[in-house]
Amino acid sequence: MTDLTFTHLDEKGAARMLDVTGKAPTVREASAVARVDCSPLVMTALREGTVPKGDVLGVARIAGIQAAKRVPDLLPLAHTIGIHGCAVELSLEEHHVLIRSTVRSADRTGVEMEALTSVTVAALAIIDMVKGVDRSALIREAKIVSKSGGRSGTWTRPED
Repeated sequence: MTDLTFTHLDEKGAARMLDVTGKAPTVREASAVARVDCSPLVMTALREGTVPKGDVLGVARIAGIQAAKRVPDLLPLAHTIGIHGCAVELSLEEHHVLIRSTVRSADRTGVEMEALTSVTVAALAIIDMVKGVDRSALIREAKIVSKSGGRSGTWTRPED
């Protein structure tokens, strides 16, 4: 068992933002994936471009990029960092939409939460866009799949 240090708690146990002032900026990258399970009706509408609300994948892509830049507004202990790159890719699989976001920065703290927020908000945008066709769409999972940079180096999720 490893020694657990609660970096976001002060000496009295109150939540605090970790001070990263002394850390040197380094290039950091994180990727996350999410999937939105959809009915055959929705998948057909997505493939044919006939969802009444319009360009579902385009809206989801922009929502994901925008979300990566808004993490400090959503997570109270997250640092404001420069997002220097965010690529959101969406693919239509047999029964779901697969979303992948890769976020890059050259800053003092990692971008895992930015990547994870990116895919989850992109997934929410898909749900919002297709709910008029079929309300059964659901977000199945969202997870970090890799990260690099910073003190802890490179990590890749083992194959599921």
